[in-house]
Amino acid sequence: MSTKPGSSETAHTAGGSGTAPGAPALALLAIAWLTAMLWSTHVAMSANGGTTAIFSAAYALPGVISASLVSGAAVGLLVVDLLARRGIRRPWPRTLGAVGAGVLVGLVAAVTVSLGNGDDSVVAVLAGTVAAATVIGGAVAALRTPLVGAVVTAALAVSAATFALSYFQREITGLYGSDDSITSQLTALTWFSRTLSVVCGLVAGLTAYRYLSLADRRAAAGDPGHRPARWPGYLAAGAGPGAFLLIAEVLIWTAGGRLLRLAGQLSEADRAAQGLLGGSRVVHGLSVLFLGALVSMIAFGRTLRPAAEAETEDPPPAPRRRPAPPRDRAEPAAQPPSRDPDRNTEWEAMSRDEV
Repeated sequence: MSTKPGSSETAHTAGGSGTAPGAPALALLAIAWLTAMLWSTHVAMSANGGTTAIFSAAYALPGVISASLVSGAAVGLLVVDLLARRGIRRPWPRTLGAVGAGVLVGLVAAVTVSLGNGDDSVVAVLAGTVAAATVIGGAVAALRTPLVGAVVTAALAVSAATFALSYFQREITGLYGSDDSITSQLTALTWFSRTLSVVCGLVAGLTAYRYLSLADRRAAAGDPGHRPARWPGYLAAGAGPGAFLLIAEVLIWTAGGRLLRLAGQLSEADRAAQGLLGGSRVVHGLSVLFLGALVSMIAFGRTLRPAAEAETEDPPPAPRRRPAPPRDRAEPAAQPPSRDPDRNTEWEAMSRDEV
């Protein structure tokens, strides 16, 4: 089996695993995001006691779960990237390292939640859901390394865009005609949700495309046999942030279902609010998934060239001609005998006549 640079096995390995540019920075940003979400949840639950704390925890649960998923994937990506740089590319070590990193992050986050908010049932549900999300994120990191890096980067960009738009929510809803009436506020919030989904989908697709193309260029510079990602890779990278949102929603209603039920028991309005919020999150996740995949595919398609144009710009090299065998040198023509100036040819002729 060939392992020389440029061989088929080396190219397959480089294209299948590779390395993730900026993996340490992605892990730090994801951990910072998770820390900020856990801190904000702790502040909300500490400021409100009793039933209000339950509603605060249920309201903060989606953001905490999304941050936990991305953090587990980012730290697992860092571990897998370190293994790849040391030549360890087999599936089992990659999977064990990625899942182990997710378990470690989950344990630290769960202990932080339990120590900071007490040991009641609400906190236990929150800590268990966070741990489950980080483990799932770590398992995702065992996949193709540049692809996971693109998904993590796009997910962090989507979270930044969500935070920015939410910070200016009042101004944006004012542009959509929000005033003191309930009807105008609901209409403005509907349009705000649609705007958020469109912006997040665009950010997810463009960020995933830029990261994956950068990873391919760096890999090609270090390994001429590297096979770049094709359209399925860009499709999956653009859809990754939306898939993370949908996985988080599944965890919210399964692992965190008890917390939502406790929040819904406070009143009929709270139960209706949880249902509306859950439905809007599903629509948002689906929108980001499909729009991100579409945008990433379009961005990748714009880099392709028609086959005729590619052949014109890059003509195939001309076949080498074998040198013709050397021709045999012709023998020099026989020269007439040279005349000796000392010889008397007339005397010789007269002597022959007399004989």
